[in-house]
Amino acid sequence: MNKLNIGLIGYGNVGSGVIKFLQSRREFIKYKFNLELNIKAIADRSIHAKKISGLEKTRLTTNAQEVITDPEIDVIVELIGGLNPAREIVENALREGKHVVTANKELLANFGKELFTLANKNNRSIYFESAVGAGIPTIKTISEGVAGNKFNRVYGIINGTCNFILSEMTKNRCSFKQALEEAQRRGFAESNPTLDISGMDSAHKLTILVFLALGKFIKVEDIYVEGITHIAHTDIEHAESLNLTIKLLAIAKKDPNKQIEARVHPTLITKDHPFASINGIDNAIFLDTYPLGDILVSGQGAGQMTAASGVVSDLIKLASMGKGHPPILSNITYENPNITIKKIDDIRTKFYLRFMASDKPGVLSKITGILGDHGIGIDSVTQKTRDTSIVPVVMLTDYTPEKMVRLALDKIHKLPIVNSKPVAIRMEKL
Repeated sequence: MNKLNIGLIGYGNVGSGVIKFLQSRREFIKYKFNLELNIKAIADRSIHAKKISGLEKTRLTTNAQEVITDPEIDVIVELIGGLNPAREIVENALREGKHVVTANKELLANFGKELFTLANKNNRSIYFESAVGAGIPTIKTISEGVAGNKFNRVYGIINGTCNFILSEMTKNRCSFKQALEEAQRRGFAESNPTLDISGMDSAHKLTILVFLALGKFIKVEDIYVEGITHIAHTDIEHAESLNLTIKLLAIAKKDPNKQIEARVHPTLITKDHPFASINGIDNAIFLDTYPLGDILVSGQGAGQMTAASGVVSDLIKLASMGKGHPPILSNITYENPNITIKKIDDIRTKFYLRFMASDKPGVLSKITGILGDHGIGIDSVTQKTRDTSIVPVVMLTDYTPEKMVRLALDKIHKLPIVNSKPVAIRMEKL
């Protein structure tokens, strides 16, 4: 029987989920993998105030360094999240000759290259399956399952909170505020959901996908990020009428000139694409690869046991590889120095534009005139009548530079006939 001694640092929602997972699957793991995953120590600043059962032989402490320096521990599982002291914990663990398993996307987004370099220096590995898509085998698919393929494009629905909110708005015809409150009631959104609904959580995960699939370590600030707070139910209705649906997408592409575009924003996609059926808290990753072709990986992307599943998967992989194995697949530090980042102003996309405008003659001509002055072609126009003096005007554009759309919308917003800030949602052909 092989044995892996584990030091768990962080006993919050995911940490306690890992313990539940291991306790419920202990016999199965022993039988199938001839492996005992032994939680030797748990460190948490409030560990003695938390209810823990079934771990009578596990050392409980508030001192993380005490766990890191234990010579009998093979791997440190870091589940406290955030940047500090998580960064120090991971660095100290690697220097002490421990492997690391983490679900910390923010840490890897900001310091991934430095941490992987340190891991290589100490001949240890960092595993991070749960950092993107929780229990969905996203990392393994890219780094192992289709290793050797060229990745051209990566699309991700990688925030369960936002996907639930948009799904709820579509299914139950409710407002953003109502959908958010339902997500919080059901435990799918934090009491302070800003990181999720602003798009920043997806941006952290996208940086990881970019260095894995496209070979470039980018900074979070290199990513154009836009959240979902401006999406109204009227936009959902217009999308439905056009056989489209709105998803918060993380998008990364590499063009023939070795330029990468990386962006996170609400996106209109056609209902016949598999992404359109990814609803609720489910996540999905769509990969455009060569020569294999298109790949879609999907499943539940949020929740205690979902994240715990990815962590346990990493532990089993580590044990199967051997405690001292060379870190071939885990620590990726190489990047192509010729790859550059394309600025958002230089990207061309199609747009859905919505204006709340006065129901008066000449309104359309004024709006389309400004769009035309900025070189923006219009594919279609819809103006729904209402029993009010303000009506929604919806336009779909041709491919247009981002910069021109932004300049035109700023000018249109200043028109006295426009009641509120125009809404622009990008359209993507997957």
